[in-house]
Amino acid sequence: MAPWHLYVMAGMYIFAGVMHFIKPKMYMRIMPMYLPNHRLLVYLSGIAEMVLGIGVCFDATRKLSTFGIILMLGVFLLVHFYMLSGEKASAGIPKWILILRVPLQFFLMYWAYYYAYL
Repeated sequence: MAPWHLYVMAGMYIFAGVMHFIKPKMYMRIMPMYLPNHRLLVYLSGIAEMVLGIGVCFDATRKLSTFGIILMLGVFLLVHFYMLSGEKASAGIPKWILILRVPLQFFLMYWAYYYAYL
């Protein structure tokens, strides 16, 4: 049986994915300008977060889902670095929080990797 904290991680990604559909404008305004079709990308990333969050809950899909989460978080680093590029891109979030989000991404990658071989 998987540890309880695996389900905490899964719930976090499922919740984040659902929020892409409830508050899409919040996500669209932090998208780098060089990426096309922000609304579609927000919805696709929301679907990816939900599918991967569900996938880690099952033995048959856990390894693939954890590596999917790691890849997704790597891609999301583009947004984090973009938000550090200027005041408008920061969406009003203090710079110190934006800086802390970068190592947090790497922690989340490690956390996902931890479950790849359960």
